[in-house]
Formats: sequence, C-alpha cells, structure tokens
Amino acid sequence: MSFGEHPNITAEMSSSGPTIEVRRPDIPESWLAAIGSEFEKPYMLDLKRFLLQEKQRGRVYPPGSMIFNALNFTPFDQVRVVVLGQDPYHGRGQAHGLSFSVQRGVRIPPSLENIYKEISQSLGLPIPSHGELTYWAQQGVLLLNTTLTVRERKPKSHAGQGWEILTDRIIDELNAQREGLVFLLWGRHAGKKSSRIDERKHLILTAPHPSPYSADSGFFGCNHFVLTNQHLESRGETPIDWRIL
Repeated sequence: MSFGEHPNITAEMSSSGPTIEVRRPDIPESWLAAIGSEFEKPYMLDLKRFLLQEKQRGRVYPPGSMIFNALNFTPFDQVRVVVLGQDPYHGRGQAHGLSFSVQRGVRIPPSLENIYKEISQSLGLPIPSHGELTYWAQQGVLLLNTTLTVRERKPKSHAGQGWEILTDRIIDELNAQREGLVFLLWGRHAGKKSSRIDERKHLILTAPHPSPYSADSGFFGCNHFVLTNQHLESRGETPIDWRIL
C-alpha cells in the first residue's frame, strides 16, 4: 500500500495474521534529518494500526497523500513562522494538511474568516475569495496542526493517539536547531506549547483563538501579522506577504 492510501503502512498476511510495516513518509530530507527517527518508534506503529482501523470504519481526513502537507510545503530549513492549529477540519473536502486552510472551492470557515479580517484591519489587505493558504506555506509559514488526522464529522477524534508526540518533536527540533522564528499561538491549546519554546531565541505571540466564540476577546487587534513582519525585517529577512493568491 502506498503512503497515500494508508500513511506509512504496508500490510501483508502471514501465517500468524496481518503484519504492519511502518516506513518513513515521503517528506523533505531536511525534515527527515530532524525527525525521521520518530517513524521508527513503537508509538508510530500503534498510530498506524489505529488509522487502519479508522479507515475501515469510515472517512478519515485529510487524504493520506496530504497528511504531511505542512512539512512538504515548508521544509525544515525554510521555516520562518509557525502557526499552530489543533486538528484538521472534519468536513468533506475541507482539510488538506495545512492548519486553518481549506481547499479551493470550499466555503471559508469562520476562524479563517476572522484571520482574514485581522489581516485586513491591520495591514489594509482585501478579504480573499478562497481559503487555500499554500502561498503562505511556500514563504516559510509552517501551518501545523498538533493532530494530523481526524474522523469525518468527529472533531478531536484522533487526539491522544500519537500525533501529538510527533508534532511536539517538530516544535522541539525547530526550537533547538533554528533561531529567530515566530510562533503564533492562538487559543489555550496552542498557548500551552509556549513552554516548549525558548523565548530568548524565538518570538512567541499569543492571543485568543480566532473562533467566533473568542475572536472578540483579543484576537481582533492582536496585530500579530504586523509584529511578525517587523520581527523578520529586524533580522534582515523578507517579510511575509500575507495576501492570498
């Protein structure tokens, strides 16, 4: 089986029943150098067994070929900004492996609408007509969810199954090996990850989640997109173009 069908798994029958082999995913070499050893650990085998079972029960999002899109669009050595989400969208056709992003042709979710409003208010940019954020990812914005899969219409259904171990390792390696990154942590779930980040090396910006339930309590007016670019420019780096192309 290919990674696109069952992530990281090949399954074969033996006299004792099915055996499952875990392989490294097809992601940039810079990520494999940083976190490749994770795919050889026992928890990853347990996670893949869980995903096989979930696929037998129903739909799992995003499609297998898109699960690691955050890493594929933004190699380890090119990360400049980290936007941390919780788990993928759980509706059909929405999730494609980038936090807060939806595929073209899909209605823009309320949280992303509020992100666009904050960008428009702080930078004077027009509200985009679609929700695909690959242009950001290609500029070095790592759009990472802490859980990389979800069962259809069951938010947080894949939490606690092992993905968080992997994504914590991603954060840890970025913290240790890189300098001057910007971590945008919105909401309590993302904010808890600040304890893994050395604020002497990186800029940590926290705010309430952009959800309609909390955006008015401090996400609007947080100015994170302006502050991110000011930080990058202070380091002699090109600012992020926050438009959606």
